[in-house]
Amino acid sequence: MEPTIDGFDRHRVPVADGVTLTAAVGGSGPPVVLLHGFPQTHLMWRHVAADLAADHTVVCPDLRGYGDSDKPVEEGPDTYSKRTMARDIVALAKSLGHDRFALAGHDRGALVAFRAGLDHPDAITHLACLDVLPTLDMWEALHGTTAAVGFHLYLMAQPPGLPEKMIAASADEFFGHFLDVWADDPEAVPGEIRAAYLRACRDAVPSIVADYRASAGVDVDHDRADRAAGNRLTMPVTVLQQDWGAALGFEAAALWGAWAADLRHSTVSCGHFMAEEAPADITKALRDLLAR
Repeated sequence: MEPTIDGFDRHRVPVADGVTLTAAVGGSGPPVVLLHGFPQTHLMWRHVAADLAADHTVVCPDLRGYGDSDKPVEEGPDTYSKRTMARDIVALAKSLGHDRFALAGHDRGALVAFRAGLDHPDAITHLACLDVLPTLDMWEALHGTTAAVGFHLYLMAQPPGLPEKMIAASADEFFGHFLDVWADDPEAVPGEIRAAYLRACRDAVPSIVADYRASAGVDVDHDRADRAAGNRLTMPVTVLQQDWGAALGFEAAALWGAWAADLRHSTVSCGHFMAEEAPADITKALRDLLAR
């Protein structure tokens, strides 16, 4: 069993047939659910969650396929679609007594949060997405040599077999690479937290690959259908990103603006792991969102 956030209780909550999520829950007050990214677990929220728990009920799950949550075998594209994973989160919150809740996600968790906002607008009161583009926009934005920064997206998009074998053969080096190159402040992920991330990823190679594989297929289909139908996020939305949009040749705020009617977009001066590198900035942005 992996460590959890200090002062939080660990819950095991069934969310679908044969799938149970592990979540750290703390505090009291209006509910906020925080979703982690890659290659991390719910521990990435340890600083922000502790602050928000002063006046909110904070729920920090490990996503399906990650950390201490269940890792069902990929039986088809829907097993790890963001639609399925978003349904997990709504079921988790409901089981904990929250029919409506604020939702924030980072990286992979932000893609799940985005899908939850589109599919379950009556459940999501406020939405925050950290350092990611919606799946469809991401694939359309990547091109030429600048797409090399996303080499892992293309690797894990391949059919089952090769990517799992390649990554499992050097799992610590593969996942550790992203912890190294995506952080501006290496000290923000201390040794014991890094070790927990690597252990969790090492034990979840097939499900992590399946999550990414879905984002190269069924998730794009779902986004494309919503774009064609003109579906947009109806709740207040905050998007926080590094200043990587200009460097890659696209305007992130404009891409997000096409999806959200009530959007506040801003950049944060830190690396990718912003909840760990700049927790005070992230907490303030989330509190500002919750006040809208």
